[in-house]
Amino acid sequence: MPFDAREDRERGHPRIRLVSGNSNRPLAEAISAYVKAPLTKGQVKRFADMEIFVEIQENVRGQDAFILQSTSFPANDNLMELLILIDALKRSSAKRITAVIPYYGYARQDRKPGPRTPISAKLVANLIERAGADRVLTLDLHAGQIQGFFDIPTDNLFAAPIFARDIQDNGGARDVVVVSPDVGGVVRARALAKRIEAPIAICDKRRERAGESEVMNVIGEVEGKRCVLIDDIVDSGGTLCNAAEALLKYGATEVSAYITHGVLSGGAVSRIQNSKLKSLVITDSILPTEAVKAARNIRVLSIAPLIGEAILRTSREESVSSLFY
Repeated sequence: MPFDAREDRERGHPRIRLVSGNSNRPLAEAISAYVKAPLTKGQVKRFADMEIFVEIQENVRGQDAFILQSTSFPANDNLMELLILIDALKRSSAKRITAVIPYYGYARQDRKPGPRTPISAKLVANLIERAGADRVLTLDLHAGQIQGFFDIPTDNLFAAPIFARDIQDNGGARDVVVVSPDVGGVVRARALAKRIEAPIAICDKRRERAGESEVMNVIGEVEGKRCVLIDDIVDSGGTLCNAAEALLKYGATEVSAYITHGVLSGGAVSRIQNSKLKSLVITDSILPTEAVKAARNIRVLSIAPLIGEAILRTSREESVSSLFY
């Protein structure tokens, strides 16, 4: 039975306080409905020069606060909102502040690709920690080592259970091959393949420059199979479209894709619609645009139950990792 925040309050535990930024209000409302705790009254507004102002309009002293905010486009504005929300709750004497970041922006900058370049994912971790967050809850980090950028507890959730359930509900896993669009995503592909008991394949990709990719080879048996591409982020869509073409060339009967974070910048939605992908399934970790909602071959799955359950377990000091076993 879903945990009820009101029952928790009656037992004398700190009340769950859900505080939403502006990055993805529909997701915050869905999480609120799952947790059965209302969104805390407050306002996040901008002055004429675009400075961000935050005011928490309810008492949060001594309570368990969860800030719901993706750092998606516009990344810098949403990140600044998150930091100021953390500071506002800290100065309002919240007992514990958890930054719930369904999409962790700057995650792709997790290492130095060349001399004199930053590790921006680490910088963002420092900012969140220094602002006063006590915990971080996020989803499908681009690289697992980003958890180590924080010196506070950090839970990295996975969308694989949601994807596995959707695959089973839409034709099952018969004749399915799970495909990683590059060598770096093999661990993610293997995790999904294990859940649905399917083999894996890998696209050998060569990237000449940022934002452009070319699939050179397919490692694994895909002929006569339904291919399911799995990845954490779809941005321009070029990698997915190239991978779909390569897989069909190697004899796949159809190609679908399951991607956690639908960044879909620039002309990505149009590119996906005109590609040979049967479908692209993303989550609502990033607020879907009207173009995404109208696209014929793009579907959106909600992560509200997953995030909501993780919030409840965090508040009750229960295991979060058991969600994935």
